[in-house]
Formats: sequence, C-alpha cells, structure tokens
Amino acid sequence: MPTNENKTTWTSVQVYMMSAICLLLGIAVGYLVRGPGQAVTPVVQVSAASPDATAAQPPPTPEMMKRMAEIKAQPLLTQLAADPNNPELLAQLGNIYYDTQNFSEAVGYYKKSLALKDDPGVRTDMGTAYFYSGDADTALAEFARTLKDHPNFENALFNTGMVKFQAKMDVKGAVAAWEQVLKLNPTNARRADIERMIAEARQHENVKPGQKTSKPIL
Repeated sequence: MPTNENKTTWTSVQVYMMSAICLLLGIAVGYLVRGPGQAVTPVVQVSAASPDATAAQPPPTPEMMKRMAEIKAQPLLTQLAADPNNPELLAQLGNIYYDTQNFSEAVGYYKKSLALKDDPGVRTDMGTAYFYSGDADTALAEFARTLKDHPNFENALFNTGMVKFQAKMDVKGAVAAWEQVLKLNPTNARRADIERMIAEARQHENVKPGQKTSKPIL
C-alpha cells in the first residue's frame, strides 16, 4: 500500500481496485461488518499434520471454500427439509455461505429468509453479500431499506459509509454515515478506527473517477 512519502500516483480506478482487495482480505479497518459487529475475515486453514500447527497455509481455493460450505450447511439443510419455512435456519445457511465467500448462494438464502421475516441484520448481511458479489448499487439499496425502517441500525450505517467510499468515492455520504454511527453510540468500540477513516476519507474529497491522487486509501 503506497504512502505519502513514496509519492505514488494512483487513479481513482486503482483506488477502487485496491479497496476491493483490502475488503476481501480484511486488511486494517477496510471491511464491512456482518451480524453482531463481526468483520469479514478470510478463512485460513491450518494443517494438523504440519510440524508447526499454528503456521497459516495458503488460502483455500474457491472450490475448497464451496466444499467447506456444503459440509457445514448439510446439518442445517436436513433441519430445513423438515421445517422449510424457518427464517432463522435460512439466515444461518446464508451466513455459512457468506463466511465461506460464496456470496451469490448467501444472497439466495437471505432472500428466502427475508421473504418470511424481515430482519435488519439479515437484510444488512444480504447487502454486504451483494457488495462482495460486485453489486454496490444493490448493496446500498438494501442498506437504505434497512435504515428506512431501522434508522439507528449501526451495521447498516457503517457499511453504507464503506460502500459509498470504497465503491462510489462518495466522501460526503461516507463521512455522514460514519458520523451518524458515532453520534448514535459515542462509546462505539470502533470509535478510534472510524474517526481515522473519516479523517482519511476527507483527504479524497476532491477526487473524481479518472482523476489522479497521491493520497493512500483506507
């Protein structure tokens, strides 16, 4: 990641690309939150047969992640067969696919859950899954729908700020969302991080698509 000292010149497109990479890897505070304030983090496998069982292995492939999700989902699918209209089970299945980065499948289960029971947490999770699937507009729409009915829902506000900045370079919109999070909860555990994000986002207030900037991203 470039620093001010390196004077590296970035286009806003490059900023967006690196932002997406940071989001997927859970680097620093460049993440969206899901569920009870949990960040998206990569799944890292550790081999029990390794001489050093604490050493991280290479990230699993998409095929491995898909298989992992299928294995974890099987007990819930069995329960769902006997109780197909259970929104909690459907949301849990969505979480499994979300956590294994199978975001399209996660969206499908979240949709089914929401059709049975509207839940701000599930809708926010679905919005983040849309974002990681590459659909920032639908993500923002889902967050907005959550906030229409639950204007103080912190995760939706926080994620709105992240997507507005990371995908849209909407600095004013991002800062407004993050400031609202801090206003609602002055003792927020992420306060220092959010304040830093606000300060760094403001460095990009004049950046427009295609314009060059030497300022680092979050």
